[in-house]
Amino acid sequence: MPVSTNSASETTPSAVEATLARLGERLCALLCTGVGEEGFEGLERSLTEAFCEAQREVTAEALAGLDEDVPCLYIGGQRYRRAVRSKGRYLTAAGAVEVERTLYRSARSARSVAVLDVRAGVVAELWTPLAARQGAALVAHVTPQEAEGLLAELGHMRPSKSSLDRLPKVLGGAWEAEREGLEARLRAQTQVPEQAVSMAVSLDGVMVPMKEDQGAGQSAEGGAHAPGKKSVYREASCATLSFFDAEGKRLSSVRMARMPEAKKATLKAMLAAEVHEALGQRPELTVVKLADGAKDNWTYLDSVLPAGESVLDFYHAAEQLSEAFDAAYGQGSAKAGEYITKYRHILRHEPDGAKRVIRALRYQHQRHPRSERIAQVLQYFRNNRHRMRYHEMKARNLPIGSGVVEAACKTLVTQRLKRSGMRWRIPGGQAILTLRSWAQSGRFENGWEILAEAREQTVELPENVVPLRARRGR
Repeated sequence: MPVSTNSASETTPSAVEATLARLGERLCALLCTGVGEEGFEGLERSLTEAFCEAQREVTAEALAGLDEDVPCLYIGGQRYRRAVRSKGRYLTAAGAVEVERTLYRSARSARSVAVLDVRAGVVAELWTPLAARQGAALVAHVTPQEAEGLLAELGHMRPSKSSLDRLPKVLGGAWEAEREGLEARLRAQTQVPEQAVSMAVSLDGVMVPMKEDQGAGQSAEGGAHAPGKKSVYREASCATLSFFDAEGKRLSSVRMARMPEAKKATLKAMLAAEVHEALGQRPELTVVKLADGAKDNWTYLDSVLPAGESVLDFYHAAEQLSEAFDAAYGQGSAKAGEYITKYRHILRHEPDGAKRVIRALRYQHQRHPRSERIAQVLQYFRNNRHRMRYHEMKARNLPIGSGVVEAACKTLVTQRLKRSGMRWRIPGGQAILTLRSWAQSGRFENGWEILAEAREQTVELPENVVPLRARRGR
């Protein structure tokens, strides 16, 4: 019968004491030397290096204490046999360390596994958990090349650009493999703000540059366009769920994004689940559905989501209005500006604003029957008239603009995925968007913990197992 073991690190007190003694001696020497030719900055740098070196030594001891050297054992219920003992390199939050450990191999796979990797939660056979978390948080905001430079400047760990590029793909792959269940846990941990009385639901899209070759196993991020390789643009999708108080002040937002997919199927399912979770917590919330005039968005918002107030984004409506009067009186003309200002105010503030605007547009269409743009805008307002109750919405302190989701398109997707020369494959891009959406929704802590728990595996030793060598600290 296997015996479960979750033993903690068993470092030798003497080893830790020796490390601390060396650190103390080094610190005393630095302080006695004082500020040298490099100034106080140089002293600070030396102090950082001293503490990092001590941290690396203790971390290496802690990792070694998680190792097992036995003929066989069980990992995740599967039997593994001892393969070889060798040194492994690990990237910790204080820098790289080398640890001697035993590798095991199962009959089902040629891939070797180290027990200390499983027990410590090592990511991608390289990153200790804290280092992985810090690296993931960084590449969610900046490119691997920029992250490499920033970490080198900080003077702690120094991962390579390629390691930073692989990290989110490994994490993203683990998340996507169990995405629906993990997202359910993440939603359940997000509490609706106590002061919330309404929530606005929005979705939109943004074009991103994709690699024409969608094969796996290559870099997530592309550099300059290589000769003979084309990039194509496809629509990624964004969605937001925002909570508002009784005065109409936005309290918080959940942001989501998915790489290009037919009809935004995954994003729509995610958004619907978020809405149902929020209403499960607070069924009295008023649901406000906000979007531009795209037909597909409204088909989803009105037919799939729970009943609520449907509102066409005011600023999209105002933009359409401006284009109609520009077509009637000349773009940028004083007359066009006069009518735009007048009817924008009517649309926003008058109880029958949409009706009056449609009447004005119908008159302009009669004056300019050959103007396709005026005819299009008139039809746009007729189709969406029931979603243009802006006076009523503002009187109830409900939102009338989809600026939050448009900002998500920009800050969540564009600012990270559309830099010069970038081209993406879906797995690499989605990994970045998942991490980035956690960060922008205040969910990074919970998301990381859920992912770490999902990656956990048990290590079990057979009864009466005889170690081939004594474990560190015994």
